[in-house]
Order: sequence, then structure tokens, then C-alpha cells
Amino acid sequence: MTFRVRAAIIAAVTFCAGAVAVGTTPGLAFEIRNPILNDPEPETVPPADIAEKLPALRAALVAQGAGATHSVEFAESKPVVQPVPEEEAEDLDFASLSDAVAAQEVTGAVDRELRCVAIGVYYESKGEPLSGQLAVANVILNRAASGRYPSSACAVLTQRSQFSFVRGGRLPTPPNNTAWRRALAVAQVAERNLWENPVPRALFFHANYVSPNWRRPRVATIGNHIFYR
Repeated sequence: MTFRVRAAIIAAVTFCAGAVAVGTTPGLAFEIRNPILNDPEPETVPPADIAEKLPALRAALVAQGAGATHSVEFAESKPVVQPVPEEEAEDLDFASLSDAVAAQEVTGAVDRELRCVAIGVYYESKGEPLSGQLAVANVILNRAASGRYPSSACAVLTQRSQFSFVRGGRLPTPPNNTAWRRALAVAQVAERNLWENPVPRALFFHANYVSPNWRRPRVATIGNHIFYR
């Protein structure tokens, strides 16, 4: 084989190998093309048959992902609703005065003012219906708020010549029985305004078996007591 023939064969083999390398290696093709021709890499355009299928593929992907992971835009546009804690208030709605009284906690330490109201309820009306006991509690509180009497329930009770169960300006100690616990509960209902005041603005009352001949506006008769302004 002559020298020229050998040279031609080697050149042909080298050319073929270079063509294969350029056609199969994108990175290499980019390096060979750009430095020499200063030609930017062309945009990748999908074949026509794939381009026609892209809208359907996108729709299928959205439908598939809708039940699993939401897009960022969807997550951000959807408002976050925080549960509003239910407000706790003392002025609750009760079906009856009896329910309001039964709902009160009467164990443990008792506030001095509450105790004084309860003492007045106990000694003046422990045998009366709950509405009558509540009315007595409200008279005590009405006096304390009126500006015409001492400004505390305890001072209202111990004011001279006002309540017959008070001796020497001292309040008696009630027994720890059911009637006393009920009086405490009624006093709580009155203090917290958990039930409508049955004797609004009433400042006086007396038993219905006495006749003091008061010339005062009568507010109500509840149980064995008559209440006046």
C-alpha cells in the first residue's frame, strides 16, 4: 500500500470519528461551535408531535397534583382562618334562676362582701323562694350603690337599727348547712348580675304580716316580703 493511500485512509477515519463525537456530545458541540463562530446555542425546540401534546400533558399534571400538593400561588391566595376562642363571661344565659343558683361555686374561701350579702339573705329570707332571696340580696346591693347608705354591703347590714338580726353592730355566724350554701350562691348571682333584678331600685322591705304604713312607692311582693323604693 502506497503512502498516499495510507494517508487517505487515516484522514477518512479521523474525519468520521470527529463527526460522531460532534453529533453525539452536546457539550463538546457547544465548545467547538461557539469559540470559532461566536454563534449562540440555538433554543431547544421540541419536535412537532410532542409540542402538540404539551397542553394535554400540562393539564394532566395539574389535575394529578391538585389532590396532593398545592402550588405556591394557591397556598398564598387561600386565606388562613384562625379559630376565634370563645369568650368567657360571667353574665351567662341561664334557663331559670334555679339553674343560675345551682351553677355557682360555693366552696373554699369567700370574699368578705359576698359573705355579708349572703348573711343578709340567710337571716332575712332563708325560707323564701329563690326570687325572694335574690330580692333581699338586691336590696342590700341597691343600698350600697345608692349613695344614701354606706357604700359596702357589710356596712349596710351593720348600720344602726336597720336589720333586726344584727346585735351590737356585729354580724352573726351562720351554720354551715344547705340553706347557708344556697344563700352564698344567691349572693353570687346578685353580685355578678347573672339574673334580672326582681326589685330594681328597691331600698326597703318588710314582712307582709306587719303594717309599717310606709308612704313609699311599692315595687313588688315576693314570697312573704313587700319591697319599696
